[in-house]
Order: sequence, then structure tokens, then C-alpha cells
Amino acid sequence: MLRLTNLSVPLDYTEETLFAAVLKKCGLQPDQLLSLHIIRRSVDARDKSNVHFVLSLHLKVRNEPLLLKKCRFLSPAVSPAPADPVAARFSRPPLVVGAGPSGLFAALTLARAGANPVLVERGRPVEKRIPDVEKMSAEGVLDPESNVQFGEGGAGAFSDGKLTCGIKSPWLHTVLETFVSHGAPEEILFDAMPHIGTDRLRGVVASIRSEITALGGKVFFETKLEKLLIRGSHLEGAVLSRAGESHEFLSDTVLLCIGHSARDTVNMLFSQGVRMSQKPFAMGVRIEHPRLFIDQAQYGAFAGHPALGAASYKLVCHTPDSRGVYTFCMCPGGYVIAAASQPGGIVVNGMSFHARNADNSNSALLVGIRTDDFGDDHPLAGMILQRQIEKAAYLAGNSSFRAPCQRVEDFFMDRATRSFGEVQPSYRPGITPADLRAVFPSFITEDLKKGIRAMNSQLPGFAMPDAVLTAPETRSSSPVRILRNETGESESVAGLFPVGEGAGYAGGIVSAAIDGIIAARKAMEKSCLL
Repeated sequence: MLRLTNLSVPLDYTEETLFAAVLKKCGLQPDQLLSLHIIRRSVDARDKSNVHFVLSLHLKVRNEPLLLKKCRFLSPAVSPAPADPVAARFSRPPLVVGAGPSGLFAALTLARAGANPVLVERGRPVEKRIPDVEKMSAEGVLDPESNVQFGEGGAGAFSDGKLTCGIKSPWLHTVLETFVSHGAPEEILFDAMPHIGTDRLRGVVASIRSEITALGGKVFFETKLEKLLIRGSHLEGAVLSRAGESHEFLSDTVLLCIGHSARDTVNMLFSQGVRMSQKPFAMGVRIEHPRLFIDQAQYGAFAGHPALGAASYKLVCHTPDSRGVYTFCMCPGGYVIAAASQPGGIVVNGMSFHARNADNSNSALLVGIRTDDFGDDHPLAGMILQRQIEKAAYLAGNSSFRAPCQRVEDFFMDRATRSFGEVQPSYRPGITPADLRAVFPSFITEDLKKGIRAMNSQLPGFAMPDAVLTAPETRSSSPVRILRNETGESESVAGLFPVGEGAGYAGGIVSAAIDGIIAARKAMEKSCLL
């Protein structure tokens, strides 16, 4: 099999025209090309008069060695070698705490190896936490009751399944194939910016969970990790509570996949001597523009082409204080949503349905936060800073879950917003016009101003006066790292495996899922040595 890269094709290409383009590019006769398979597809919109796709493909042809000599732009296709299977020999079933990406894939990996894992999640199943799609479609709003979540991992409840990943791993394709096998759209296997959509993600997650139980695993929701059972420096189990009752779960293996919003659990672990350290992270706002404006800014006359869908962007700028400002988790045709996990605090996030056809497009706009910004050398000082800003936002929103929101022009002029113009905020259960200086330290607001102005030169119109900023986005990543050694275990408690975003080792769905797979395999490798 051969690999062909950088093949430009029009947006409306078909299977027949693609076949013809490959024949022409490689100088082949029709009977010489046996098959082709797209492995990557991206949009090239640098020239707004010629927006097109760029493809990478795997080809099967007759006489591959001769074609390789003839076409220097071809190369042998190299597929990642499947990893050796790992046996599972646990004396007691392993416990997986948290049912986000890292927890699901850790439990699935263990279940496929016959380890009969027990997966526990403090909240309700994700399909019961994500807003009802039909209700939202009919009313054009998010259900406020379904939006406000308190508890472990609440901020991740509305993930819309953006599967971009900045790491190279042999497990990357495994994660994507698993999603597809459980109902995700097949194009995530090759799109440069793969996306499932909140509406489809619900079923995908439920299907993965069903596979875990079909293979002998167990899943318990509304179950809280109260404390670890530790003898010396070795794990012996955990105390779990459900429906007001507590019981001991005996196991020498716990995979800690709690997510980065489980602050009470992190505090409990710290009090039990689990070693942690501070970690840089980022905070900021959600910025919203009209979807049609972003589409036209990115695609020009090609905006609205059915093959393109809603446009995305990824912007970054350096600031004089070296913190930097960047966009993250961009949601084309999406919504700004509530993601609070504690009473008395506001947290915002973003989501899109698969169609990405809402009026606004939004993105996190974040400022880098250094550990010396925490104001204390305590390992949990970053969480305290997050909480302070979330409380300030709650007060700025009139002590309700109406998030503080400000027009960009007003933000630049240091004046409170009184009314909104072309861009109406999408946040539910509602916003309070505000001055964001009441929410953030001055270094964040000043860097946000610098960032918006700099990004306006990258994407003209980004700083439009009526664009809106909804605050605060505080949970882009964890400000804490739960320290682990080369075996994947906690540095202080043998048998405890810190995993994923909440432990400080991942930065998105795919990287967290990969970390879950690796952690499960390391736990199984250890089980075989005992």
C-alpha cells in the first residue's frame, strides 16, 4: 500500500472525480488503481477565491515498486503496529473512578482484557445531563435545570465531542475507531478537525458503557469516592457512598479518572497524603460572533457550501508579559453553556450539536496563568484562585446563575455593558450585562484586550464592537498535577493510578482517552508481576 499526500480536490468532489484525480496525479491507467482510502482531509482556505480540500490517501496499485520509483511524491504506507495484548490477573476487580473519556476508555480496556472493572461516577449518566435535543430545537434555548450541575466532573458534562489532538500516539486511531464503532460519524477517522456533536455523543457514550457491562464490567452512577483505604504506602481499596450509604470496596488497583472539576475529591486525596504539585493552566472568557460572519471571514464566497459547514478558527498571540492569549475549544454554530460544579460560582463552557447551525459561533479566549500568579506555594492554590474568580462572577451576575457578559467595545472602553447589539448572548439560563473588571484580576483583562486586538489582524472583524464576552471560563485544564511515577502509579500510594485531565496529564477528549488506555495497560502489566 502507498501513501499519497497533499492532493487538492474541489469541495464538491465525488468518488468518481477523486479516482480520476489520483489517476492523473500518479499517471496511472484505470486498471492499475485497485483501491483508495482517505486517511486525512483538511480545508485549505488561504486563497478565498479557491477554497478546497487537501487529502492524504492510502492507495493499492499494481506494481507498487515501479510506481514508487516513478512518483517521488508517493511513499510506502506505514500503519501503526498493534500493541501487544496485556493479560489481566487482578485478585480483585479494579476500580475506575470517573466516567469521562479517561475513565470510559480505561474501563473499556480493562473489560476487553477480561478484568471485570467497576466503573463509578458521582453524577448521573451523561445522556441524562446533556440538554434534551428536541426541547432545545423547539424552543431555541437550553434547559436551565439540565444545565446547572453540581458535583464531580460537572464541567465536562456537555462536551460536544471535538476530537482534535496535538499528540502522536499509536492509540489515536484506536480511540477514533472505538467512537465510530459506537455510533460516531465515520468522517472523524479522516477529518483534520473531527467532531461528533453533543446530540450524537450521548448515544456514543451510552453504547461504550454497554460494551463494558456486556464484557463483565459494572457501572454505578451517583456513587461518590469518599476516601481511599491505605495501609502504609499501599492501596487496599476505597470507601464509596451511594444513596446515603457507605461501603468499602476492596481492591489494590484504583484508576483515578475524576476530571478537573472534582475539587472536594482532590482535597480529600491531598488530606490523605497523595502527592500533588501546582500546574500552569489558563482562564478567560467565551467570545461570541455571528456564525455567518465567521463563515464568511474564513471561507469568503464559499461560505455556506454544504461540504464545509460552519467555519472554525484557531488563534494565538504573544503578550509582553509572556503569558500569551489563545483560543481553545472553538464551537462553530454553537452555544455558551453553564458548567458550574459548586454552588455560588459561575463557570461557562461551549458546545455544538452535530449540525453546528446555531446563530452564533463561540470559542474560549484564554490567558495563560503561571504558578507565580497563584499567590501561594500550596499545591492547591490554583484551585483557590479559580474559585475566587467563579465567586466574583456569581456576584457580578447578581448572585444568580446569570453569567456576567460584556460587549467587546465596552470591554475596551472599561465601561459596563447596558444592552447588546448584533450579537445576542447564547448563554442559558441567562446573562447579566456587566463590567468584567469585577470578575478578573487586571492582568487577565489587560491581556485579553491585547489578545483580541492582535487576533483582529489575524481574523479581521474578530474585535467587532458587538461581539460578546461571557465569563468566566476557568476549567480549561487542571491547576493541579497528581504526581505519578514511571509505572503510572501515584508517587505516594502504590496501586493508585492518576489519569487524564483531572490528574494533570491530558488536555482534551482524545488525549484523556489515550491516557486512560495507557493507565489501564500499566495496571494490567503490574498485575502480571504480582
